[in-house]
Amino acid sequence: MTRFRCTCVRIALVGLAAAALVLPGSATAHTDGGLAGGFVSGFTHPILGWDHVVAMLAVGLWGAFLGAPALWLLPIVFPLVMAFGAALGILGVAIPAIETGIAGSAVVLGLLILLAARLPLWVAAMIVGAFAIFHGHAHGTELPEAAAPLAYGVGFVVATGLLHLVGIGFGLLTRWPAGVYTVRAGGAVISLVGCAFLFDVL
Repeated sequence: MTRFRCTCVRIALVGLAAAALVLPGSATAHTDGGLAGGFVSGFTHPILGWDHVVAMLAVGLWGAFLGAPALWLLPIVFPLVMAFGAALGILGVAIPAIETGIAGSAVVLGLLILLAARLPLWVAAMIVGAFAIFHGHAHGTELPEAAAPLAYGVGFVVATGLLHLVGIGFGLLTRWPAGVYTVRAGGAVISLVGCAFLFDVL
């Protein structure tokens, strides 16, 4: 467990370092208005995109279903790795099938919740982190030209964290027997929504 946490911390630091190298330099080219617009744009982007919303809710939901330490680890891994993916998007590093990966994240995470899958913590973190790359890359490539990248990044990380908290709150229903079925049903809904997005992409 200790070695896994160290690995997660290292991955997070690499992601943050990459983002730090890319974002601040670009941010200095914008005005204060760009900073404000960047934060608002970044904050609203995940909230207004249902493909992002369902996946981020699923991360918190699955974390709550798995219990500690996944309860707090998965919602930390996702935004940190997402920041790394955003840096790749801003740099113009191409990643194939971004929209498919985003839609697939909802399908897979929803199914894991529906099936009450209790995978090892490191496997769960790897799955969540892999999907976070797709979501982050999409945010990075869709950065508005007038927005400061750093403020935009802070905005979408904050919004992502809030969506995770909503998922965790809903996932806490698993403390009661009937709540387990409710949460698993929520996973089914998330997966179906993901399937709809997937069919639209394909």
